[in-house]
Amino acid sequence: MILSFGVFLAAVAACLIVGYPLVWALLLGLGLFFALGLRRGFSARVLAAMAWKQGREALIVVPVFLLIGVVTALWRASGTISFFLYYGLRGIAPGFFLLAAFLLSAALSFALGTSYGVTGTAGVVLITLARSGGVDLAMAAGAILSGAYFGDRCSPMSSCATLVAACTQTRLYDNVREMLKTAALPTVLTVAVFALASVQNPMSAVDGSVLSALSEGFALHWSVLLPAAPMLILPLLRVPVKWAMAISAAIALVLTVILQGLPLNEALTAALRGYTPKSAALREILSGGGMLSMLETCAIVLITSLYAGILEGIDALAPAKTHVERLAGRLGLFPATALVSTALVMVFCNQAVTVMLDPQLLADSYAIRGASRTELAMDIANSGVVIAGLVPWSIAITVPLSMLGVGIEAIPWCVLLYLIPFCYLVTKRYFRAGQNLPALSERTTV
Repeated sequence: MILSFGVFLAAVAACLIVGYPLVWALLLGLGLFFALGLRRGFSARVLAAMAWKQGREALIVVPVFLLIGVVTALWRASGTISFFLYYGLRGIAPGFFLLAAFLLSAALSFALGTSYGVTGTAGVVLITLARSGGVDLAMAAGAILSGAYFGDRCSPMSSCATLVAACTQTRLYDNVREMLKTAALPTVLTVAVFALASVQNPMSAVDGSVLSALSEGFALHWSVLLPAAPMLILPLLRVPVKWAMAISAAIALVLTVILQGLPLNEALTAALRGYTPKSAALREILSGGGMLSMLETCAIVLITSLYAGILEGIDALAPAKTHVERLAGRLGLFPATALVSTALVMVFCNQAVTVMLDPQLLADSYAIRGASRTELAMDIANSGVVIAGLVPWSIAITVPLSMLGVGIEAIPWCVLLYLIPFCYLVTKRYFRAGQNLPALSERTTV
């Protein structure tokens, strides 16, 4: 077993170093763990059933992931994101640039549910403005990434939040409400930090070229906000998120064709392959999205769930679970979850793998102590999901920093990512936040 894990971890490290897709290492891991099961006396048919038990659950979120790709492309094409950017940038006061960068990124990330999408759109614009305006780039990147992770963690559009709900067998919308509650205090503190930093490090001027490119490239009529309405209203009516996304995508498609004048075949191609603006000035900041952009994420989730099912079925995680249980007994559930999540992120360098393995290792410890699966979901969302952005070699931070052209010196300024686990630890210990959540919520609905 140690040899199998060793080879698997070496393959993961090699993919990250060389730049190959992580899927190849995960496929190797699936083969290694299947072979491990065969050596332990399980038949291929039984192992396949073990794998499919978890894989079937992972398939629940695949349509949501694909819809996320479609929505993010069509929101670009319809002018929805451009509207947010244009009026957000117009409202920036140079003396409060860092605060505005955080708030604009947070608003967009909650709408889009993706840290990569926000970093690659608003983030690129904001870091360009910071560079031209003499703002400290590490501070600016920290503000942008703090905002980007706000929605990556708790937006109903977030693939990560969807994955947490699926892996813990809880309701996405219930989780989102609880995550917004636990985000309130750290968000207020983050606002205070960047308000103070803005005053001490103001921007010299706002570059109007981006505003001109946005206004010339899109019809920024109020109607381009309509695709956002289903994502804000339908969750209140408990409509499954996949239907909210589908309705949002349909509205965005109509606006893309009628208001922005993009031919229907090009709009559908954008939904599939991603959107690319015709304006050269906007390509760097608005290109992206599309169903195909989510295929690797879908593959990672599916493959990880398959080998997680094998590991659980052959009881390969039993020694690790024993150590985790001792840790939970000594430190408590959330500290144990935070440490396990940190270790997983440091080894696998990936949010998705961490979210998939956390319930495998921790579910028994929560059940023994009478804690609900919803509490487990909150503990994962407030630890592993954001801690992934603080590990310098994790793709959760290296990819966004690469988009921004900033180094790891920005990590200390990712204020929200520190404050969420810290504030949750304090409030959970002294005010029982996240504890005794109703068992009614323990049913996956995406």
